[in-house]
Amino acid sequence: MAAIGNIRKHSTLLVIVIGVALAAFVLGDFAKGGGGSRNVNVGEIEGEEITIMDFNYEAERNIEATMQQQQKDRLSVDEMFSVKEQTWNDIVHRVIMDDEYEALGLTVTSDELFDLIQGPNPHALIQQYFADPETKVYDRNLVVRYLQNMETLPEDAKQQWIRFEKFIKDDRLREKFNALIAKGYYVPNELAKASYGEKNDKATIEYVAAKYIDIPDSLFSPTDSDYSKYYDSNKEQYKQKASRSIDYVVFNIVPSAKDVEDASREMDQIALELKETVDVVRFVKVNSDKPIDTSWFAEGQLPVQIDSLMFNSKIGTVSEPYNLNNEFHVARLMDIGSRPDSMKASHILISYAGAYNARPEVTKTRELAELFADSLFNVLKKQPNKMVAFAKEFSNDPSVEQNDGDLGWFADGAMVGAFNQAVYTTKKGKFTMTETPFGFHIIEVTGKKAPVKKVKVAMVDREVYASDATYQNTFAKASKLATECNTQDEFDNMVADQRLNKREMPTIREMSNYIAGLKNPRQIIRWTFNDDTEVGQVSSVFDLEDMFVVAVLTDAEDAGYPTLDQVKDRIKQKVYNQLKNEYLAEKMLAYNGDINKIKENMDVTEKQVNPLFYNSRNLPGFTIENDVIGTVFGMQNGTVSPPIHGNSGTFVVKVDEITFAGEQADYTTTIKELTDDFNKRVNQDLPYNSLKESLDIVDNRIDFY
Repeated sequence: MAAIGNIRKHSTLLVIVIGVALAAFVLGDFAKGGGGSRNVNVGEIEGEEITIMDFNYEAERNIEATMQQQQKDRLSVDEMFSVKEQTWNDIVHRVIMDDEYEALGLTVTSDELFDLIQGPNPHALIQQYFADPETKVYDRNLVVRYLQNMETLPEDAKQQWIRFEKFIKDDRLREKFNALIAKGYYVPNELAKASYGEKNDKATIEYVAAKYIDIPDSLFSPTDSDYSKYYDSNKEQYKQKASRSIDYVVFNIVPSAKDVEDASREMDQIALELKETVDVVRFVKVNSDKPIDTSWFAEGQLPVQIDSLMFNSKIGTVSEPYNLNNEFHVARLMDIGSRPDSMKASHILISYAGAYNARPEVTKTRELAELFADSLFNVLKKQPNKMVAFAKEFSNDPSVEQNDGDLGWFADGAMVGAFNQAVYTTKKGKFTMTETPFGFHIIEVTGKKAPVKKVKVAMVDREVYASDATYQNTFAKASKLATECNTQDEFDNMVADQRLNKREMPTIREMSNYIAGLKNPRQIIRWTFNDDTEVGQVSSVFDLEDMFVVAVLTDAEDAGYPTLDQVKDRIKQKVYNQLKNEYLAEKMLAYNGDINKIKENMDVTEKQVNPLFYNSRNLPGFTIENDVIGTVFGMQNGTVSPPIHGNSGTFVVKVDEITFAGEQADYTTTIKELTDDFNKRVNQDLPYNSLKESLDIVDNRIDFY
């Protein structure tokens, strides 16, 4: 409702903003040259162009499908972005894998697809969706009837089936592809032997270690050569995706004291009109920011500001307006009644194609469903003992499998309106029938609590919106920061002078949709990656929901290998540790492998470990020390290692004894473990991920959204 309120309050300013945006869009085309031509490709996968038109077509279909699945009229901005992200991933996957399937000659024939849907052993989803509700066993007849009635189904149901069938086909191709890879995996006996040894070889050792953290950094002065040496040896670790960093200031658009005062006067007038109106429901629909709630409330369930008034007044009483969290409320007592606090009922749901949440196997038309429900209702009025049997056999409510149609106790108002009213108006022990969006319900009322006093209240809720003056004043503050600052230093100085709250976002990816504290920040992210945006540049004012934002680009890192200067701060401690290791190793070497002398003369940690396994990753007393553990299992019993450069210290290790696992007569179990692990990785789409990393994929989505 906030967005609607902003449009209502700032329509003139909105026209100006739209005009400026259109001008920027058009001028931007000309500025790029080529007579206003624009790139129409959202991406390219191994030379195959993906146009924005094709992408948008698929994205729109996926958005519609998502809304249908979630029973929503619209998706939020974040949800829309998520669907578009999935659409792109699906397109990339399809293009890559279709090429692979074609190259390998993999297909799904018409006969094969028929078997996957109607055969004796169909796809798992077919077995799941077309199982008999009572026996829970797959029933091919349900599939056949569904397909026979396909032409009578709504268009969206037909499209849903087409997508469902395509998923089954694609899943079968994926299974074939994965099977080819899995069947090509072979574990030789020697590899199994080595793997068994890695898990079972063990050693008894003692070690001393001097920790880097105990040596002051001030003893060392790394040179450029030291930094280069470390970076060149570890460059691969710092390969990166393109990223940006920003500092930003948020100017929240909040109602001023005058805005609240004006809203209060407006609400006083609404209260007067609410008192006089004849059509209360229509009045609330026209004047409230929220839909009317016609539920019945027991004492204590209404807001504390009006609860006592509504339960101790006559029908038509209107409360004084009150303000809670910048939202005004005023209520009118519509009705007083004596109603049960909770009720109990059993039901049979007869759904039909197109009804809310109707399962795929439901093929009845609404008219047939009503006739069938009416016939069941007439039988049950004469033979009520058949309720459970009929529910098990005929009800389309999925919960019938657990409750045999018995809904148990539920609060008055908890069920959908027509159902709730039908139970309320029917006596305990009697049957009734009603229609809801889910279909037709045959209801047996099985219990009602003692009636209590309840009220029905009409509430007008009005959010307090910032006025044009407040909106413009807030914009002026943001505009001052954006227009008077041309550099990062100027930005920081003005932020400090005006005591503004500066926030930081150290890592932004090209297709991210997140900046802390901001809704729908894509326009800011796109600005950071614009070719014309330079480090230190201050943005114009970004108009987001209920706020203005001004940002400064503080860092920009391109994809690939960063320069040494870009990572110097990140590798600083590693370089110091390298120098500390050289210093400590030299001192340790002076004692010629005598661990006792090292203990006596150096500040070290000492420890005995029994056992230490070869496949261990952590060294007791320290964290990950792969080089130390690897060195141990290359040593002989009774020998002492030279100083070892570890992650957190310099080590000298004495091996007391290494016990090797020895050769086994049968490595079947190990081979199975290795094969199962490989198959698991295959089924987790690792082959596809490897293919994707090896291919040339151009992603231009940031140019479009």
